[in-house]
Amino acid sequence: MLNKSQEVIEEVKKVIVGKDEIVKKVFMAILAKGHILLEDIPGVGKTTLALAFSQVMGLDFNRIQFTPDVVASDIVGFTIYDKEKEKFVYKPGAVMCNLLLGDEINRTSSRTQAALLEVMEEGTVTVDGVTYDVPNPFIVIATQNPIGSYGTQVLPQSQLDRFMLKLSIGYPDFESQVEILRERQSEQPLDNVKQVITKEELLKMQEEVNNIYVSDPILEYITYLTEATRNHPLILQGISPRGALTVSRIAKANAFVSGRDYVVPEDIIDVFIDTCSHRIILEHKSKIANNTAKDILKEILGKIETPDIQKKARA
Repeated sequence: MLNKSQEVIEEVKKVIVGKDEIVKKVFMAILAKGHILLEDIPGVGKTTLALAFSQVMGLDFNRIQFTPDVVASDIVGFTIYDKEKEKFVYKPGAVMCNLLLGDEINRTSSRTQAALLEVMEEGTVTVDGVTYDVPNPFIVIATQNPIGSYGTQVLPQSQLDRFMLKLSIGYPDFESQVEILRERQSEQPLDNVKQVITKEELLKMQEEVNNIYVSDPILEYITYLTEATRNHPLILQGISPRGALTVSRIAKANAFVSGRDYVVPEDIIDVFIDTCSHRIILEHKSKIANNTAKDILKEILGKIETPDIQKKARA
C-alpha cells in the first residue's frame, strides 16, 4: 500500500501548495485513526485541505460551522415523531459521515464541544437512550482561530487531548503564493482532484498501520521522553499515558508512509512535537520567559539519547 499512500499525499499536494509536511502529517493521523486540530487564521486552506482528503479517499464529507447558537443535537442528531410510521425516528446529525470538518470549534459552547469530543472518543452517539455507531472510518478535522481572536474561548485540556495532532498551516512562502494565484485565475483548486483510494482501501491501510512493529527499545524511548515532560521544571503537567500511546500510534503511520513495517527513532522524533505540544501545561515562569511548549519539547528531544536499533524480527 506504500505507493497508494504516496499517491494520496501527492494528489492532495496539488491543491495545498508548499505545505508538504502538513499534508503528510494529516494523512498520517488519518492512517492512525486520529483526529486533527488545525489552529490558524482564516484563509490559509484549512477547509480546502479537508475537502481534498475527502475527495481523494472517496469519503462522505460533512461540514459544520460552529457558532454560539449551534447545539449538541446539530452534532449528534435528534429523534422526531413520524406520523406515518407512528413512532419516533432518528434524524442523523453532522457526525454521521466519514470525514467531518468542524470549523471554528472554539466559537461554540462548551456543551456543544463536549458533544463532538465524546463522539470522537467513543465512535458512537447516544440519543434518547439509543446508541448509534458512526460510519467507519470516522475522522474529525477541527479548526480553531488563535486564542485571543474575538468570540473565541480556550478548549479545556481534557478536550485538547482527544486530538492526535495540533497543526498550523501558516502563510505560503513567496513562490507558493505566486503559484496559487497563477493556478486559481480560471479554475477552482478542487476541480482537478481525483479519487485515489476507496474507503475500503483506507480501512485496509489503517489495519496495516496498526500492525507495524514497535520494538522494546522504541517503547522505552517514548517512555523516557514522556517522563522527561513530567519532571521538567518548566512543565506543570506532562504527557499522560494516553499521550504516550498516541505517539506510538502515529509513529507507526510515519513508518508506513516511509515504506517500513517497523518503527525507528526518527519516526518518534518526527511526530513527537506535533503530537505533544498541545498536551502539556507550562509553568507560569515558563510563559514569563517566553518559552513555548514546542521549544521545551525540542529541548527534551535533544537531551534524551536515541536508541541504536536495527530492524528486529517479530517475536
